[in-house]
Amino acid sequence: MEDLNAMGVVKRGKIARIGATVLAAAAIAVAACAAGAASAATVSAARQVRAAATTAQARVTAPAAYTAPSRTLSEGMTGPAVRALQRRLAALKYYPGAIDGQFGNNTLEAVWAFQEVNRIKATGVINAATKRALVHPKTYKSNDPKQDATRIEVNQAIEVLVFYKNGKIALISHVSSGGGYFYNCNGSSCSQAVTPNGNYRTTVYMPGWVKVPLGEMYNPVFFISTVYAIHGDTFVPVYPASHGCVRVPMDVADFFHKLVKTPGTEVFVYGKPQWEK
Repeated sequence: MEDLNAMGVVKRGKIARIGATVLAAAAIAVAACAAGAASAATVSAARQVRAAATTAQARVTAPAAYTAPSRTLSEGMTGPAVRALQRRLAALKYYPGAIDGQFGNNTLEAVWAFQEVNRIKATGVINAATKRALVHPKTYKSNDPKQDATRIEVNQAIEVLVFYKNGKIALISHVSSGGGYFYNCNGSSCSQAVTPNGNYRTTVYMPGWVKVPLGEMYNPVFFISTVYAIHGDTFVPVYPASHGCVRVPMDVADFFHKLVKTPGTEVFVYGKPQWEK
């Protein structure tokens, strides 16, 4: 006992007081039940005691705030600072891949998504602006929160996909939607690479690599018949580049189909594409 330092005594004293406070609240509640009723003042006091105990417990269990790295981080780097970055992104519902301290392609694409949501140029570099945003991140605001509680939103203005589950954000991913270019031109006829805005529903999921007339798509979740899909691709740049589908990173495509219901999950596509600006 004599070896305890002053800080240890203080901490133990606080814990003892919290424990005694909670026991006192319980005793008050039991006495009230035995008597059949408690005065309004007693009930109020008991509630205040319980609230104080809950607040104290929350302070004990609350996770530590994120501390931005002292150096600039970028793809190819490794170490504890990268691991902390990955944990931070994952806590904010981005998907950086494995929390392994390696700044690879999966982490890069998660950083792009974070920068896009926070209106920072998507460079993939953890620069001064990105460091500040990681400490005080913006919360993505739904374009129309009156939509289904479980839904997919695709914002073409900033090239992100947001998956809501039961009204809460469960995933934010970088995407590459229709690039606006023309293809399959025969004479005066051409097709334009456009991802159409609107409200849709998932129709069908096809596992693995699926061949289509314009190429291949990985684990596609279709939302307009079997023409337009959210699918994985090996090329998902920071700019719109698809023929009209919504490309997601391969690591996200590995599990995305497991999050949604096919058919039936709402897909809400909106935002002015970057190439129209």
